Amino acid sequence: MRILQIVKRLGIWLLVAEAAVLSPPGPAHAWGATGHEFISGIAAELFPDEIPAFLRTPQAVEIIAPFGREPDRDKHTGDPHDNALNAMHFVLLSDQGAVAGILPLRELPITLDEYATRLLKGGSSQYKAGYLPYAIVIGWQQLAKDFAYWRASSIGAKTAVDPADRARFDKDRQQRELLILRDLGYWSHFPGDASMPLHTSQHFYGWGTYPNPQGYATGDAMDIFIKGTFVRRNIKRDVVKSGVPPYDACGCSIWDRTTKLILDSNKFVVPMYELDKKGAFKAAAPEAIALVTSQLSMGAAAVRDMVIDAWRASSNLSVGDPVVAMRDILSGKHILRWDDFHYD
Repeated sequence: MRILQIVKRLGIWLLVAEAAVLSPPGPAHAWGATGHEFISGIAAELFPDEIPAFLRTPQAVEIIAPFGREPDRDKHTGDPHDNALNAMHFVLLSDQGAVAGILPLRELPITLDEYATRLLKGGSSQYKAGYLPYAIVIGWQQLAKDFAYWRASSIGAKTAVDPADRARFDKDRQQRELLILRDLGYWSHFPGDASMPLHTSQHFYGWGTYPNPQGYATGDAMDIFIKGTFVRRNIKRDVVKSGVPPYDACGCSIWDRTTKLILDSNKFVVPMYELDKKGAFKAAAPEAIALVTSQLSMGAAAVRDMVIDAWRASSNLSVGDPVVAMRDILSGKHILRWDDFHYD
């Protein structure tokens, strides 16, 4: 229990947004605590051998899995916390794949500042439309940086000339491991959110006031998901795990992975409403269970694949101040001193 308390208090990477306007009550606890624990824990169980060993132990899974539900527990804290952070959980795409009907998802600008500017020009904002893609990318970048420092500290603990420096680096490595467990676990929630179709659509809380010739539910639709009970009652963890595909060696950027995850998930918005219309979720029909199981498998695969990519990307980053390229540390060109990390 003590380690959980320590990890949670360390280095919160959470995105702090600029001045916020009141955001809508976005998708609540769609997968529920159980679903997010499945996604985060299964992903950790499937980390390959190239991922550092401290992340591949049963103890690590026990930490990462419950941290995957933590961003939902953070809700209802009060403002400005909720105004700024609730919109991390969703992105409201139109039926044509544009954020708030304004900005095509495939054309997202690199910064939140430009994202906000373009949405405001169209009459929306990042708080109304959601900024789930940025939550995923920013958290991934933090994880890659965490890995870079872990690599550097591990090397410094073995190669620093001064024995006192080696001891400092080893302590820093241990602290970094706690931080990575926290950062990885918390961040894993957001690829999990992206695997939930309703988190990727303007039809997030019922079909809404949009054209609705099929007569899909409006208002508090799919209440079983809002309360997060469907997964807990009907989905088997081992079936989710068995459905996770192999690592997708796409050779693509984190932006590309994120966009693909969201758009692939968004394809199942209408199928979910069709199932809801037939009462398949309330009846826990096989086709409803199959869709949800498949999406949870997708979420676990996304987390695992993104973690692998972050680990690999970390070797090309830099650490310290003035910065030292990781490639120079890894090659032995630069022998670390504690002063490289100790900025004062």
